[in-house]
Amino acid sequence: MERLRYEPFGERLVPGGEAGPRSRASKYLLWAGTGLFWSLVGAIVIARAVFFEPGVFDDFSRVAALVKAAIF
Repeated sequence: MERLRYEPFGERLVPGGEAGPRSRASKYLLWAGTGLFWSLVGAIVIARAVFFEPGVFDDFSRVAALVKAAIF
């Protein structure tokens, strides 16, 4: 049976022999990019936890109650 050359989404499959080894610079860039991404995610989560105000959505509930009273 012949080996498939395309995956189900149309991307071409690279045979095992054609894939070259990854360079050291590419590994470092991948590591740095991943670290930057997750550090930004952590900073956003911490910032939201620090600056969260519990009463932010009170105005929305008042508006929703007015709209509900107007419709029904």
